[in-house]
Amino acid sequence: MTNETTAVAQAEAPERKLSEKDLRSIFWRSCILDCPWTYERQQNMGYSYAMVPAIDKLYEQGSEKQKRAYGRSLDFMAVTPQLSTLLMGINVALEERNANDPDFDDSTIAAVKTSLMGPLAGVGDSLIASTLRIIATSIALGFSQQGSILGPILMLLVFNIPGFALRWWGVHAGYKYGSDIISDAASGGIMEKITYAASIVGLMAIGGMIASFIWFDSSLIVIGSGEYATSLLEYLEMIMPCLPQLLVFGIMYWIMGKNVKTTWVLLGTIVLSIAAFGIVSLF
Repeated sequence: MTNETTAVAQAEAPERKLSEKDLRSIFWRSCILDCPWTYERQQNMGYSYAMVPAIDKLYEQGSEKQKRAYGRSLDFMAVTPQLSTLLMGINVALEERNANDPDFDDSTIAAVKTSLMGPLAGVGDSLIASTLRIIATSIALGFSQQGSILGPILMLLVFNIPGFALRWWGVHAGYKYGSDIISDAASGGIMEKITYAASIVGLMAIGGMIASFIWFDSSLIVIGSGEYATSLLEYLEMIMPCLPQLLVFGIMYWIMGKNVKTTWVLLGTIVLSIAAFGIVSLF
């Protein structure tokens, strides 16, 4: 069969479209995106697994187009899981167009996916890892310190309800608007505004955690004597509430900025705390 005959046959074939059931299947499959993670291509196998329903629906079994689609789905992938469905939705919208348009250049699909992966990962990490996770943790810690079962329950709810809502919205929005949703957001500066707002909320949550959960005893550092002896902490608190906690956090942050691993910072904190406790117990 000639290429011209093939093109005519494809043009006369009924249009292949994805259904709500297919999008729902992609949504559920996206939940295991990180499970088959590898060092070489990271989330590519989980991403490919989520794309299977769409690829099987859009292409003839064993066709060259189907093989190329499976190959594209196994490309390197690194994106925030909660926003992965937005990329999947865009991806399947392009695959659908490729399945119905014989003149469509399928190299565009890989190019669009690669170009959108980075921006989505940046926005997703700001929204999810640096903001939502910190807020959920700070809420859970307050209850957990009191021994309340609401601590872990609220942690799961606060983190997962918005996360699953984003997954559900992402697959539908990505499929409906295709790659235009990202280009329109970028041209209007929405991506930068979202990232900036997310960073502010995340920093506020971190500040609240610093003030609430960092504590140390400085009874060795006393100004004055006898009944007039006053802990240095009290003077620091007069200058600014929670200033000691801020100083401790600032020192740790500065140390990690010198490329010192978090593990060494934690071990150093434990050693210093034990040493300080031993010194205090001698007096």
